[in-house]
Amino acid sequence: MNELNQHIDEGYIKFNCAWEEKSIPVSIPAEIKFWRDEMYRLKLIGHYEDINVGYGNISIMTSKGMLVSGTQTGQVYPIQDQHFTLVDQYDIGKNWVHCIGPVQASSESMTHIAIYEADQSIKAIIHIHNKILWNKLMDKVPTTNKRVPYGTPEMALEIKRLFIESNVLNKKIIVMGGHDEGIITFGKNMKQAGDIILKYTSARMQN
Repeated sequence: MNELNQHIDEGYIKFNCAWEEKSIPVSIPAEIKFWRDEMYRLKLIGHYEDINVGYGNISIMTSKGMLVSGTQTGQVYPIQDQHFTLVDQYDIGKNWVHCIGPVQASSESMTHIAIYEADQSIKAIIHIHNKILWNKLMDKVPTTNKRVPYGTPEMALEIKRLFIESNVLNKKIIVMGGHDEGIITFGKNMKQAGDIILKYTSARMQN
C-alpha cells in the first residue's frame, strides 16, 4: 500500500458515521455548488481513478449544522443538491458524526468541525488535493503534524493546536502534513475560502 492509499484507508477505518437517509432540512446555497464545481474544474477536487477514491470536499456552517459534500462525490460534475448532507451531531473524541441527507458525510467531516469549533467567525471550508502546492507550502504555512493521519480525533486536536500556536486564523490555510496532497482553506464565507485557494494556485502557476 502506497502512502496515499495508506492515509485514505486510515481515514475510512477510523471514522464512524450514523446516517439518516432522508431529505436535508436546509436548502443548498448556489454558492457552495459554484465553488465546489470551480475546484473540480481546477482538478483540486476530484477522483483517483486508479484506486477508485474521491478526494477533496467543501462545507458551510448553517443554523442547523454543517452542510458538507458527501463521501465519494469527487467524480460528480456538476454537483447537485443530492450530493450534500447535513452533520447535525458529532463527538470529536469518538470520531463520530450523525448526518441527514441522501449521502453519507465524508471522513474529513471531523476536521471541518474542529475548524468551525476553533473560531465562530468561520463559516466556510474547502479541502483540496494538489501535490505540487502541498510540497511547496509544507511548513511555510500552518501545517499539521506529519505523523497524524486524517479522519482521526488526533487530526481534530492538531487543528485546534494550530489555532492556539500559529497564525492560522490570519493565514486561513492549513497544510495537512499527514495527509498526502491535502490542503484546507477557510473563511467567513465561501468566496473568501475559495479566493485564498485561487491566490495560491495562481502564484504557483506564475513560478
